[in-house]
Amino acid sequence: MVRVAVVDDEELVRSALRLVLASADGIEVVADCGGADAVGTVVAHRPDVVLLDVRMPDQDGLTVLRSLREALAGRLPAVAMLTTFDTDEYIGAALRLGAAGFLLKDTDPEQLVHSVRVLAAGGFALAPGVARTVIGHYLEPATAPDHRALLAVESLTARERDVLALLGEGLSNLETAARLGLASSTVKDHVSVVLAKLGGLNRVQAAVVADRAGLVRGPRPHRGAGG
Repeated sequence: MVRVAVVDDEELVRSALRLVLASADGIEVVADCGGADAVGTVVAHRPDVVLLDVRMPDQDGLTVLRSLREALAGRLPAVAMLTTFDTDEYIGAALRLGAAGFLLKDTDPEQLVHSVRVLAAGGFALAPGVARTVIGHYLEPATAPDHRALLAVESLTARERDVLALLGEGLSNLETAARLGLASSTVKDHVSVVLAKLGGLNRVQAAVVADRAGLVRGPRPHRGAGG
C-alpha cells in the first residue's frame, strides 16, 4: 500500500486529490493539511509520497521541504511539488532541496495516480512543461560529455555506473532491477551509494549528471508527469 500525504492550503484542492487517489487500488491518503501543519503531519504519519503545494500563504512549499529535510535528517519521502504553472521559478530550488517530482494541479487523474506509483517505486515525476524547463536548463548546452560530470562518475564502480545510466533514462528501482537482473533491494542500495558519491544529489540531479557524462543510451527523462 502506497501511503500519501497531501499538503495544500486550499481545502478544495486537498479534497479533489484525496478523492482521485482514494479511488486507486493500492494507494491510501493517510493525511492532508495546510502548510503550517505540514512538517508535524508528515513526521507523524511517515508517508511514502508527499504531494506538496509550492505556493502557500502561511508557509510556502520550499520552506516546508527545507524543514522536512532537517526534521527527517535528510531521509525524505518522495516529495512531488504541486503547482499551477509549468514554468514555475521554484523548480530548480525544489529539485536541489530533494524534490523527486514537479506536477501540475490539473494533471489528469489517471496520470496523477501513475505518478504517485512511480514516485513510491523510487522514480521521479515531471509534468511535460516542467521536464522541458529542466532539460532545457541543464542539458541542452551539453552536446558532449560534461567534464565535471565525468569527474563525478570516476568514483563509481562499473555496476554503479550502470545504475546511474538507468537513472538517466528515468527508470524506477523496480525497472532498474529488472533491466540489470538484480534484486530491487540491491538496486536501492546501489542508488543510495551513487547519490552519496555524487555529493548527495537527488534522482533528478543524478539523471542530469548521467546525461552529461554520456552514460544515457536510451531516451532522456523527458517523459511527462509519470517520470
